[in-house]
Order: sequence, then structure tokens, then C-alpha cells
Amino acid sequence: MDKKLLEILVCPICKGPLVYDKQQSELICKPDKLAYPIKDDIPVMLEDEARKLDSR
Repeated sequence: MDKKLLEILVCPICKGPLVYDKQQSELICKPDKLAYPIKDDIPVMLEDEARKLDSR
């Protein structure tokens, strides 16, 4: 994942910062508890495609 791209990407819902999870190939929004998938090195920043995270 390109570092410059990671610096400018934000959550499409809350506009907050995202955390890159290299192992899961996801971008995580902690406040919204959503994980956006990265497919073929392209972040899929759609709420319908995001995985809901546990409240843990």
C-alpha cells in the first residue's frame, strides 16, 4: 500500500484517520468500527463493502 495514499485517505463516513492493517489487507476506522477492504492494492471505500468490527 502506497504510504502517500495512506496519508490522504480518510473514512468516508466520519472523515477520520484510518489505520492500515497489512495482515488483513484492510483500512480500519476505529471510531466507526469499520474495516474497508483492499482489493488488488485498491482500497474499497464504500460503506456497503466495509466489515463491521467487534466492539472489543
